[in-house]
Amino acid sequence: MLGRTYEGEDCSAARALELVGERWSLLILRDALFRHYTRYSQFQSSLAIAPNILAKRLSTLVESGIFRTRAPETRPGHQEYVLTEMGQSFKPVIIALTRWGDQWISPGPVEFVHHQCDTEVEHEIRCAACGDDLPLADVQVRLRSPQPAG
Repeated sequence: MLGRTYEGEDCSAARALELVGERWSLLILRDALFRHYTRYSQFQSSLAIAPNILAKRLSTLVESGIFRTRAPETRPGHQEYVLTEMGQSFKPVIIALTRWGDQWISPGPVEFVHHQCDTEVEHEIRCAACGDDLPLADVQVRLRSPQPAG
């Protein structure tokens, strides 16, 4: 059985899972990214999550830099959870996970569309050098070259 952390793993995916790999964290991020939720009460209502778990997950997401808090002008004494650039950049991960679930488990109720033309968006893997769209079988892993000490 896996523990809560992946200390023995020298892997960016494992380190990312430490921050966002728990189901409530993923669903909080989904609601913030696509429903534009910012308030504790919105997350609570949407997810029906235990208050102590929600508070802990939001705290962890703030501490890790995925959210920042701010006091809303209309509700002094309250705080909102606003996605940072780090949090906003998680959007393709939710899209990919949803698409995978649609294909292999069961189609869900949403599709991702371009708001200007109302057409479904595509999520592709493309070569940075030649620009070709790549079949998954052509994607391999290699160790990075050591970076010079600076």
